[in-house]
Amino acid sequence: MTTHQLKLATEPFNAITSGNKTIESRLYDEKRQKIQLGDEIVFTNRDNPSQTTAVKVVGLLRYATFHDLFSHNDPRKFGGESVEWLEIQISEFYSIEDQQLHGVVGIEFILS
Repeated sequence: MTTHQLKLATEPFNAITSGNKTIESRLYDEKRQKIQLGDEIVFTNRDNPSQTTAVKVVGLLRYATFHDLFSHNDPRKFGGESVEWLEIQISEFYSIEDQQLHGVVGIEFILS
C-alpha cells in the first residue's frame, strides 16, 4: 500500500470529511496513474494545512473527459448538485485539451 498526498480547497475538503463526497476527480496524469486500489490518500485542506483526512481507495473510474465521468456517475458522489455544476467547477482547473491528452479518473474512496 502506498500513501499519496492531495490538496483540496476548503469546500471539497469539508465535503469529504462529512462523508458527502466519496469520489475525487483528477486528470489521469503521471501522478494519478500511480494510485492503486487499496492505497491511502491523505487530503490536506489547502486553506488550512493543519487539517488532513485519510481515505482508502476502493475504485478507479477511468474516462476520456470529465463530462463522461460525471454523466456516468451520481453527481452527489463528487460533492455536486448536477453534471453541469460539476463541469463548471472542474473547468477552473483543467482544460479540455488536458483532458484529451491525459484522460481523467474518478478516485472512489472510503474514510480510513
